[in-house]
Amino acid sequence: MDLASLTLEDLQPEAEALRERLNRFRTSLAAYFVGKTHIIDLMTVCAIAQEPLLLLGPPGTAKSDLILKFRDALGIPAAESFEYMLTRFTEPSEVFGPIDIKQLREGRYLRRASGKLPTASLVFLDEIFKANSAILNALLTVINERKFYQDGQPVPVDLKVLFGATNDLPDQAELAALKDRFCLKVACRSVQDDHFVDLVDAGLAAQTQRDLNQKPWSEGHASLEDLLKAHRYLTLQMARRTTATDGSTITDRERYFPDEVLAEFRRVLKTLVREDRVFVSDRKVVKLYKLLRAHAWLTHGGRVERSDLRLLSYLGETAEEVDLLEEKVPRLLGLS
Repeated sequence: MDLASLTLEDLQPEAEALRERLNRFRTSLAAYFVGKTHIIDLMTVCAIAQEPLLLLGPPGTAKSDLILKFRDALGIPAAESFEYMLTRFTEPSEVFGPIDIKQLREGRYLRRASGKLPTASLVFLDEIFKANSAILNALLTVINERKFYQDGQPVPVDLKVLFGATNDLPDQAELAALKDRFCLKVACRSVQDDHFVDLVDAGLAAQTQRDLNQKPWSEGHASLEDLLKAHRYLTLQMARRTTATDGSTITDRERYFPDEVLAEFRRVLKTLVREDRVFVSDRKVVKLYKLLRAHAWLTHGGRVERSDLRLLSYLGETAEEVDLLEEKVPRLLGLS
């Protein structure tokens, strides 16, 4: 199916069934983890909005497991996904493909990208901030423009869903641009203090399933196509302009983002910037709008509400901010 040819009228009749499938997907997947429901919800929202999500946490807190099970549950085959742990010694060829020697002899600088990041629909980059500058610079273009360069020419990548993971958030200035590309960052914490028995039971089940090569979480509730249709549907909604009886133009913001909620959105952002020096770029404000719309549509199918603004809890740029905002934002919104 050519998703790019689908109109709002094409998608409207199946929008509610699409939303139900994606909600079954996220709630069913959450049953295979302990204390990670909010992370799976964020992963789903970011995937719908086609915005990257960064998982932050120490080793052994299920960051990789969350992403790989998310991929399996969507039924994405290995040939359409790419996962890699980055280090400062990782070569660009390991991520984007080796140089084609035959083409190089003919004076063309091309990479054989098959099976690498440019040809993957879902990408998982572990320890993303440990990559060297050559890879980081290429990633900025991939994330922001969905393209990479072959022989000096921009070539589209197949990327639809991107997850990054890191044990810590570095504060080097040269990494600021990449950090800003990840609008949302969520802490993946140890759960043993509050859920010790559940953790033991779930961990044992996961280990035996791995040993027996079983994937019961691949239940087929939703697919990558469902995510892409949801993205297309919301994009067409946000692009829609209608004319009111007085001749004025009605935009998506006026239709789905009530003035009082928009005022709260602005107030919380200004408070975080003023009181906590949280960096919120203009680009991030626009991305937040898309994410809030996706969250509202997925969770309750309507206009953005005050409760949707909980997403602002995940704006932290440092480990300290990540911890602070998870507690402060709900309190600012009166939702704690």
